[in-house]
Amino acid sequence: MPDKIIRMQRSETDSSARPVMLAIGGDSASGKTTLTTGLVDALGADRCLAICVDDYHKFDREERKKLPFTPLHPDCNYIDIMEQHLQLLALGRPILKPVYDHSTGTFTRPQYLEPKEFVIAEGLHPLSTKLTRACFDVTAFLDPPEEIRHEWKIKRDCAKRGYTVEQVRADLESREPESEQFIRPQRRFADIVVRFAPIPSRADPPGTPLSAELMLRPTIRHPTLSNVLSDDNRTAMHLKIMRDRDGTPTDCLHVHGHASAEEARQLEKSIWQELNVPGGPPPRLGEIDPGVRSEPLALTQLILLYHLLQARE
Repeated sequence: MPDKIIRMQRSETDSSARPVMLAIGGDSASGKTTLTTGLVDALGADRCLAICVDDYHKFDREERKKLPFTPLHPDCNYIDIMEQHLQLLALGRPILKPVYDHSTGTFTRPQYLEPKEFVIAEGLHPLSTKLTRACFDVTAFLDPPEEIRHEWKIKRDCAKRGYTVEQVRADLESREPESEQFIRPQRRFADIVVRFAPIPSRADPPGTPLSAELMLRPTIRHPTLSNVLSDDNRTAMHLKIMRDRDGTPTDCLHVHGHASAEEARQLEKSIWQELNVPGGPPPRLGEIDPGVRSEPLALTQLILLYHLLQARE
C-alpha cells in the first residue's frame, strides 16, 4: 500500500534529512491560517515552511462558475499531485508547487520550494486520503461552530476577496453538502481537534477572546497536563476526560477566553519544561493583532509547537 510505503521510507530516512510534518485541516475560514502564521512566527521562517494545499485547485474562479461542484469537492482539486508533493516534502525533497491567488481567483507562477526543518500544510484536504495522512508526524483539525465560521468567512471574503455579504452567504449555502461529505469527515483522522467558541453559560464582555477546547487524542503522546490542571474547580483552564463523537474517551483541555496571562503562564511553563529546549515559550504566541493576545490561541499554538519540537528531538 502506498501509505505504508511512505511510512517505511520516512522511518528509513535520516531524521536530520527530512522535515517534521504538521497538517492543519478544516473548512474554509475555520482559522487555519491564523494558527499557521503564529507557528511560523514562533519557529522562524528560516526553519519552517508553510504551504496551502488549496493551491491544488484544478479550476480558477471563473471556470468554477460553470461546474456542478465547489472547491470542496475532490474532483475540483489535483489530489493526486498534492499526494505526490507531500510525499516529496516528507522525504526532504523539493517541489514545484502551484499557486492559487485567492484575492483574484486566478493562478500565478508556480513556486520552487525546498523543505525546511518543519513543514506545515494547511487547507481543505490535507487529511483526505490515507496517503496524505501518512506523510505527517502530527495532524490537527479546526472545528469551530458553524455560525462562528460563517461570521469569519463573511468578514474575510468581503475584506480580502472582493465578495459581497450576499455572495458569501450564497457560497456557504452551495458548499454545505460538500462540507458535510468531504471536509468534516477528516476530523476523525486528527490527533488534535481544536474548537474555538464562546462559553454558552457565560456573558463575557465584548472583546473577550473565544475559548478553546482541544481534544487530545491518544494517537500521539501529549504533554503532561494533569499535574498542573488536577483541580476540577479551576475556572479559567481545566482538563477533563470526555467522550469523542465515536464514544472513545479522550482528554480534553479547556482554556477559557477570560483566562489571565498569569494563569496561562503556569501551563505554558509546564509544557515547555518537558522540551529539551533552552529559553521559554515564544512571546508572540496567541497574537491576533499587534499588541492583542488570546491566551486560548497561545496555548493551542504552544501545544502544536510542543509536538513539532518533540518530533524533531
